[in-house]
Amino acid sequence: MTDIEIAHKTPMKNITEIATKLDIPKEDLELYGNYKAKINPNKIKKTKNGKLILVTAISPTPYGEGKTTVSIGLNDALCTLEKNSILALREPSLGPVFGLKGGATGGGYSQIVPMEDINLHFTGDFHAITAANNLLCAAIDNHLYFGNELNIDPETITCRRCLDMNDRALRTIQIGLSMEKETKREEHFNITAASEMMTIFCLSSSLDDLRKKIDQIVIGYTYDGKSIFARDLNITGSIITLLKEAIKPNLVQTLEGNPALVHGGPFANIAHGCNSLIATKLALNLADYVVTEAGFGSDLGAEKFLDIKCRMGDLCPSVIVLVTTLKSLKYNAGIPKEEILKENIEAIKKGAENLKAHIENLQTFKIPIVVCLNRYNEDTDLEIKTVKEICAKLNVPLEESRAYKEGGLGATSLAQTVISLSQTKNQLQYQYELEDSLTKKIEKLAFNIYHAKTIVYSEKAKKKIQQLSNSKYQTYPICVAKTQYSLSDDPKKLGDPRGYELHVQDVTLYAGAGFITVLLGDIMTMPGFPKKPNYEQIDLNHETITGLF
Repeated sequence: MTDIEIAHKTPMKNITEIATKLDIPKEDLELYGNYKAKINPNKIKKTKNGKLILVTAISPTPYGEGKTTVSIGLNDALCTLEKNSILALREPSLGPVFGLKGGATGGGYSQIVPMEDINLHFTGDFHAITAANNLLCAAIDNHLYFGNELNIDPETITCRRCLDMNDRALRTIQIGLSMEKETKREEHFNITAASEMMTIFCLSSSLDDLRKKIDQIVIGYTYDGKSIFARDLNITGSIITLLKEAIKPNLVQTLEGNPALVHGGPFANIAHGCNSLIATKLALNLADYVVTEAGFGSDLGAEKFLDIKCRMGDLCPSVIVLVTTLKSLKYNAGIPKEEILKENIEAIKKGAENLKAHIENLQTFKIPIVVCLNRYNEDTDLEIKTVKEICAKLNVPLEESRAYKEGGLGATSLAQTVISLSQTKNQLQYQYELEDSLTKKIEKLAFNIYHAKTIVYSEKAKKKIQQLSNSKYQTYPICVAKTQYSLSDDPKKLGDPRGYELHVQDVTLYAGAGFITVLLGDIMTMPGFPKKPNYEQIDLNHETITGLF
């Protein structure tokens, strides 16, 4: 059966029943039908101090590593072992759902449900964030139209409109062409998951904190170079009003009837790639174990989770789960698709260079690691033994997950290892200090995580780094935007590339979010659809959605 068929054939419990597992009474829920609800964190009294389990992966491949599937299976396995556990995941973006990647609710018998609702409009959070972002952009152009009292230089406007859809035609457009009085200028759309508004939403600790962060958004500069903030437009109150319901985390369930918080959804290749801080902290107050994930490979999502989210939210994971597959190892060895399912020990050894690089990178954070092999039927015992030996040499355990086919029972050995490793008290070691210069922060990630030999800065990047280095923003953490398909800035460099030139193309201040984005290579903040997009397969047949996965 397909993922959506499995989801449809598995009875769901009423969401109020799921809430009782977390000791949340019905009156503290805001119901969205029978199977979805929002939780107001202000109504929850702190009762737990849960252990945080971070799930990440090696460099992504076209086959998919199953990070979300493993996360859900691990949570179900912990519950099977009678542990009080909850998921904290991101909301899917409509762009990948209709594009190439598909949905983000797991797969097989390791899913969160209702999967079609979560993958589509859900509770409207993405729409609210899109509207809030575009209200700010509209207010900027309205201010220009009525005389530009703030003396904004239109060429310095940094706020971009956004849309929760892949639409490459909107990457660069001209606006203000309809009336003579309007300021004609170039505009660039981001996908909503890459917008500063999404980042602010996910890094805010409360509604009041969200208000402060929105106030601090730098929307552009005056003709004499002074910063102009969102608060200068008297717009924050309206933006907060649009987000007042969205800021509450969403409660859903796994196929096995275990609770999951799904909230926020920044991409990891062009944003920080983690679910909301509010949802994560709420989960830690509700359960003894919290399973969360960070997008794409550990060089992107996990690094940002640890260096940005954990730093801002005062968090420290107890364990890191690094997901891999034998297919992905063979892919990193250059094995063609038609040969990928055949036993190939030499290819496993060669492709494991990528796995080893991710392990060694993560070990520098000083958090216990377990490698999870997301197992397929075609995987052979000899191949798995080879990977275990590689991990053993790096003093890292390897456990298998069959959660896709078996649900929580297929991940019990992984859960037991996670429980064992989580007993150690950890002290997270960041990759850089906030007091480091901006170039020093870039160098530490470039050399220690991406394994580059030299860094080449564009003239635009040099100029912006110089400006930021002489400002109060120089102590901000950095959020690197780069390809997810390689440890480098070139998607064609597989395995563990070293000794190459890393190209810093641009640097952008996200003052509201509290970090500086560094763009490497040819990364795009508005994706496009592939030649054969998923939207060609999706349909509605007698009120039943088909083709969604």
